[in-house]
Amino acid sequence: MKTIRVIDAPTVPTPHGVDVRKLYDTEHAQTMHIMLKPGESLKRHITPVDVFFYVLEGEGVVEIGDEELTVTRDTIIDSPAKIPHCWYNRSDADFRVLVVKVPRPQNQTKVL
Repeated sequence: MKTIRVIDAPTVPTPHGVDVRKLYDTEHAQTMHIMLKPGESLKRHITPVDVFFYVLEGEGVVEIGDEELTVTRDTIIDSPAKIPHCWYNRSDADFRVLVVKVPRPQNQTKVL
């Protein structure tokens, strides 16, 4: 059995400049953990594959296409491939989200 704790997962350098850790990476799927401190955000970007997000902790704002929504813990958000999206932490507490990409991307995410 293979296990990994988020704190022990390798960090991934990204153009967003926030804490991103790779939890799972196979030929079929990829899972990342994102921690946004208060005031942090991701840059608007396009992912070449379908993504779903699962909010682990806190309150954040997700923007997909031209829709924006405040979401909280235990919420799943669907983000179709090739649609611009981003995350914002406008709260006073940490915001953590699990990112699952299916299938595993063969091309890089494009920052807008």
